[in-house]
Amino acid sequence: MLKEYIENKKKEKDILLMTHIVIGYPTFAESLRIVEEMVKAGVDLMELQIPFSEPIADGPVILHANQAALENGATVKECLEFARKVVKSFDIPFLFMSYYNILYKYGVAGFTEQMKQGGIKGAIVPDLPLEEGTEYLDAMAARDLAPIYIFTPRTKEERMRKIAQYAKGFVYCVARKGVTGLDTAFSKQLDEYLEQCRRTAGLPIALGFGVKEKKDIDFLKNKADIAVIGTQTIRIVNDKGVQAVGDFIHGLR
Repeated sequence: MLKEYIENKKKEKDILLMTHIVIGYPTFAESLRIVEEMVKAGVDLMELQIPFSEPIADGPVILHANQAALENGATVKECLEFARKVVKSFDIPFLFMSYYNILYKYGVAGFTEQMKQGGIKGAIVPDLPLEEGTEYLDAMAARDLAPIYIFTPRTKEERMRKIAQYAKGFVYCVARKGVTGLDTAFSKQLDEYLEQCRRTAGLPIALGFGVKEKKDIDFLKNKADIAVIGTQTIRIVNDKGVQAVGDFIHGLR
């Protein structure tokens, strides 16, 4: 179970690292190398984003990666095959991240069955409201998969408590409004928000959106269980190449 994995890992580390890739970017072969570099550098779990044409929660860096992967011909079938390969090759939990149209077009039951068979532990589907997610939640529960739900600084506590009833594994706390890749102020206001998330989630909490350097990770220690590094690793790949990813991840510790 994902929750138990996180809790056990937290006995060894003061904060866990979760990274993010867009499958097929820059290529499928390079995606595999990026995963390998990240795992070797000690990441604890990873999001695998299935590219989508309108990734509404994502900023320009991840948007470009989605578009480039699609232009290179990435398909859902290839992404599922890629996921199976990395699950077999690396001993950390992998999650899917994508948008609901991917699941809907594939068929929710069929998609979640592919997740189960491939060893994927859960999914983040940021554009699927809780009230419209019955089919998804039922399919995930039937296969013992974790639906990862999101809190934002604008989520009222009553709403947080409702979401927490359906979340599994951990809760993904978005650091600020807006899309991925923008700057985040790591401040007392964020402290208060994380305290509220902790009170209401009943699960481990992850903090993402704007985490990009060691001082951000240090700020989050003893406040969040997982720091999520997404856009910055793609910037590193764009600027310095795949070979620079491992050193970047090492530097965050």
